[in-house]
Amino acid sequence: MGSERAARLADRIKVIIAERLDKGLRDPRLGFVTVTDVQVTGDLQHASVFYTVMGDEETRTGTAAALASATGLLRTEVGKNLNTRLTPTLEFILDAIPENADHISNLLREARERDADVARLATGATYAGDANPYAADEDEDTTDEEH
Repeated sequence: MGSERAARLADRIKVIIAERLDKGLRDPRLGFVTVTDVQVTGDLQHASVFYTVMGDEETRTGTAAALASATGLLRTEVGKNLNTRLTPTLEFILDAIPENADHISNLLREARERDADVARLATGATYAGDANPYAADEDEDTTDEEH
């Protein structure tokens, strides 16, 4: 029951923060932010807000600073819109999903290139010995023993 309540609260916090960020904060450091997930502790006292930012490292750093300075304002906004006795503390965490996706894409591209290199090397290649050196010996032994 508690985890269901925490999940519902996390979903509600995600919507509240996303809507507030969509309206904008008066901070020029804030980049284009997407709230990807919110996780609330079982005691409903703390919420970890995961987000991504479009842009370079400087934009990500500026956005992290903007969110850190706006944490109190965003927590107040969450408190106004939740029907809970206590408003959870908020922690903003940069989500590494885009970077991980780029890294995986690069690894997959590299694997495809290596597979293509192996296929090129294998074209026209022949076996060092017989194609199946064990088949002939076993077949001859088996036929001799049967007769």
